[in-house]
Amino acid sequence: MRVEIEKLSSEGFGEVKINGKKLFIPFTAPGDIVEVRKWRKEKKKRVAYEYAILEPSSIRVKPECKHFGVCGGCLLQHIPYEEQLKFKEQKLSELLEMNVEVLPSPKIYDYRNRIDVAITTGGIGFRRRGTWWDVIDVKNCRIFGDKSEKALRSVKDLIEDLNLVPWDLKKSNGFLRYVVLREGKFTGEFMVNLVTSEGTLSKEVTEYFDFATSLYWSVNSTKSDVSYGAPRRFWGAEFIREKIDDVTYLIHPNSFFQTNSYQAVNLVKKVGDFVEGEKVLDLYSGVGTFGIYLARRGFKVEGIEVNPFAVEMANRNARINEVNAEFKVGEDREVRDLGVYDTLIVDPPRAGLHPKLIKKLLKDPPETLVYVSCNPRTFSENLKKLKEGYAIEEIVALDMFPHTPHIEIVAKLDLKNKI
Repeated sequence: MRVEIEKLSSEGFGEVKINGKKLFIPFTAPGDIVEVRKWRKEKKKRVAYEYAILEPSSIRVKPECKHFGVCGGCLLQHIPYEEQLKFKEQKLSELLEMNVEVLPSPKIYDYRNRIDVAITTGGIGFRRRGTWWDVIDVKNCRIFGDKSEKALRSVKDLIEDLNLVPWDLKKSNGFLRYVVLREGKFTGEFMVNLVTSEGTLSKEVTEYFDFATSLYWSVNSTKSDVSYGAPRRFWGAEFIREKIDDVTYLIHPNSFFQTNSYQAVNLVKKVGDFVEGEKVLDLYSGVGTFGIYLARRGFKVEGIEVNPFAVEMANRNARINEVNAEFKVGEDREVRDLGVYDTLIVDPPRAGLHPKLIKKLLKDPPETLVYVSCNPRTFSENLKKLKEGYAIEEIVALDMFPHTPHIEIVAKLDLKNKI
């Protein structure tokens, strides 16, 4: 069938209606004339997987990555960046029923400080969009930057020279499973983490990655298709460092860190602008990204995080930055005495705030709540309940992930009866 793309869906797919039913077509743009040949159900949605663009839209631009349209990592490289921002603003407007400015990323290529590359019998790279079993062999990643090409070439040489067996996704066997690349964009330090199943890895691997600041070997002893494992050994530095504004953070293979370092600078500054008073609780504090930045500016900071390793890293980061901030292990639903803090910062996982935490917030509220969200939908759901006690003072979005439909939100909520 021949169709014209009407708009982009919230997931970043081209969207059309056929006989009143929606059909979604990846890697298309509004105005494209498309011939759809086959489609399938994906999460209850009809998504085309065999189609041809007969007449390209006038707004299309040429993607910089030759793997675009096959690799599932980016969906919007064919859309001009200005239009991507408009799409995200429209998406937020429809979801939140308010106008929210989206701040552009300082860089739209070479911005990711981490990529997880699958090492499989079918290829070394990223999943074909819509599959888990089909890995597209890639030479490099334009979103990560130039160092990806050298590292991936070294992986291929390593496999060939040492006769290492890549992972077979369908049979769930093999040895080499992932290579995770991390880079301090502001320090230039570079980490390579080889994730394998149980077995032996020769020290000869160091010869293939002599350009890395830190080389790790991590073991995933399960059948689960995940890109992390228990660190078995490392060569070079135990950590690499990243610098966000004037704060230095230690990066470990199993640490979560904001993926766009350049936009992370604007994120921590915006959070800092929204904080009121002196005493701050940083909930879901992770490795201390917000808490240490604020402590460096004189705020009295306590942090709570469920992951013990993240807490250990946060306290290390506090020490190397010589700031007075303390981070402890704890669960969001168990926090107490929220009202003793001037500002509460929350940066929850995609599922949003725990219902018990919301109840406690409304019963014993700090005067200011700074809500950082990577999922506008759950933020919107939480906001409906929080409005019983809070009002939005200011809200802004940051484009942390150019060429994808994802958006980060930062909102300042003030207590309604604030004196």
